Amino acid sequence: MADLSHLDEDGDVRMVDVSAKPSTMRTASASGHIAMKPETIKLLQKGGLPKGNVLTAAKIAGIQAAKKTADLIPLCHQLNLAWIDIGFVLEDERIAVNATVKTKEATGVEMEALTAVTVAALTIYDMCKAVDTSMEIGAVKLDTKAGGKSDISTGYKPRTAILVVSDSVAAGKAVDRSGSVLRKGFESAGCPVEAFKLVADEPADIGASVDRWVREGVELVVTSGGTGLGSRDVTVETLLPKFTRRLQGVEQALFQWGQGKIRTAMLSRLTAGMIGSSIVICLPGSTSAAKDALEVLVPAIFHAFDMIQGGGH
Repeated sequence: MADLSHLDEDGDVRMVDVSAKPSTMRTASASGHIAMKPETIKLLQKGGLPKGNVLTAAKIAGIQAAKKTADLIPLCHQLNLAWIDIGFVLEDERIAVNATVKTKEATGVEMEALTAVTVAALTIYDMCKAVDTSMEIGAVKLDTKAGGKSDISTGYKPRTAILVVSDSVAAGKAVDRSGSVLRKGFESAGCPVEAFKLVADEPADIGASVDRWVREGVELVVTSGGTGLGSRDVTVETLLPKFTRRLQGVEQALFQWGQGKIRTAMLSRLTAGMIGSSIVICLPGSTSAAKDALEVLVPAIFHAFDMIQGGGH
């Protein structure tokens, strides 16, 4: 039961926690139709229906319904919708209904688009039922969605290695957690994690491990730990001089997401760059930093390897 997003360990319903996801532009479009007699459509076109302007009322109703989706569907998230549009196409024996919804949030707007179409069609039914009881609503479906992780399509999964940098973990005085989170996250995303190592906060050990992996053709190296302000935090000083390119965009995305959640994230010295054709990302050593990094990096970072191999931006 724990693996089902809408059920807890006891089998009770629960809302999905999206607080760890970055807000991105998200769009969804849905469609449906309401079948009716040709005579009803002709009356609608002439403005001859007793309840007035059918399509205007239906459009307003659909927009209002999209805004109220979280009140109607129990486990939907309440979203700040940026734009809603509803259109109609009058055919011989039916009216096609379509809706598009946009937001900049941490989760998608599929349910809002589907709700808009459904309520718009129901409103048409209500406005026309006095003259036509044969109407039928059908084929309500999601047509497109964009934004979030589903908007980044790449089949390439880099060969990956993870280096945990910690005196206490290397000495067996503490248990690694952040590295395990990273390993599980990248493996779940389909990346072959070919190496996983624990080392102390020693420049020689850190540098030797990363150098060996780069020589062996590991494409993505992720380190955890040694990015703070302590005297033993030397990961950045060790690896930064080896970078042949700096990936400021990756750093900025990680900084922005971390600082949006906890103010002390500003004290981290995380960094990202390339050593030859390998990408190296140095992260703080906490489990929360590891989870945040997975949200930001996966799957967006995979597109970098398409670019390295000659693909477009």
